[in-house]
Amino acid sequence: MNGPLPVVPVSILTGFLGAGKTTLLNRLLKDPALADTAVIINEFGDVSIDHLLVEASSDGVIELSDGCLCCTVRGELVDTLADLMDRMQTGRIKPLQRVVIETTGLADPAPVLQSVLGNPVIAQNFRLDGVVTVVDAVNGAQTIASHVEALKQVAVADRLVISKMGLAGKEQLEALCDILKDLNPRAPIMDGDGQEAGRAELFACGLYDPSTKVADVGRWLQDELDGDDHDHDHRHGHDHGHHHHHDVNRHGSDIRSFSIVHDRPIEPMALEMFIDLLRSAHGEKLLRMKAIVAVADRPERPVVLHGVQTVFHAPERLAAWPDPADRRTRMVLITKGLEEAFVRDLFDAFTGKPRVDRPDAQALTDNPLAVPGVKF
Repeated sequence: MNGPLPVVPVSILTGFLGAGKTTLLNRLLKDPALADTAVIINEFGDVSIDHLLVEASSDGVIELSDGCLCCTVRGELVDTLADLMDRMQTGRIKPLQRVVIETTGLADPAPVLQSVLGNPVIAQNFRLDGVVTVVDAVNGAQTIASHVEALKQVAVADRLVISKMGLAGKEQLEALCDILKDLNPRAPIMDGDGQEAGRAELFACGLYDPSTKVADVGRWLQDELDGDDHDHDHRHGHDHGHHHHHDVNRHGSDIRSFSIVHDRPIEPMALEMFIDLLRSAHGEKLLRMKAIVAVADRPERPVVLHGVQTVFHAPERLAAWPDPADRRTRMVLITKGLEEAFVRDLFDAFTGKPRVDRPDAQALTDNPLAVPGVKF
């Protein structure tokens, strides 16, 4: 095959044991728009796609009747992705339009995300598009309260799909939605039995749009201003005893989702140091970060950032701003045990607005850790 292959978007499908990932996956694979998709699962026997089976090879790659491929993960996920890329480059399979990774129910999603983000070779050929998390309408609330993996699966999602809604009562559904919105106020919540959840568009979360080869930042970041309003109400409620339908402390009130909006271009070194210090000193608390940034050296071409804990995609320059009328820097962060005020003060310190009431953030900027940089 001549010439470089296009970068392939990767979608993560996660959810706790029994949530209904396999049912949703089977339904999605019937959409013709997901032809030429590779589905990576941990154990082939866990997924009921026998009716789609055409041919099984000895090395774990199965061709399906709709043009999809199914791979069993026999080693590291990175090895599986590298094998798929090799097959495309050597012409053994036709170019893929998307990869869907279905995690095990007990999986912490962070290592899976890091496998896509963190390996330099993989990052050259694959881009993380988004995370779809399936939540059981009947058992979801209790599962989130009892298992930190389920809590993280919800917190890092770009979209939340509630399965088995017909089996749950109205009050039960309302309580579950309250929990989901509390943990992840920006992720749209969908009915797993609805039409929207059964189409390929479910995976088009927007970090990487294969039809345009650019980041659809407007859809990806959602509406950060609405998010800020929600966060303000959310923080007000927790700080002043506002009544909620559920006890947020039982499922980890230390998880926060918030936005940073900045009106002026940022010096590349200041941005690099902010990211390096945040991820090196507090990476384990940074569940996800997504951003579009106006960088001072070329403010007409924004930089897109995407990170999970200590691992970040290489920064990508867009050809132009998605909305020419709005050239503000916007960052969305999901953290666990990391105070929003600290992150904001640290950002202000690097962008020329140190806060006198939080000297710890300024002190950190005076002694940055010597770690490999995210170059801009």
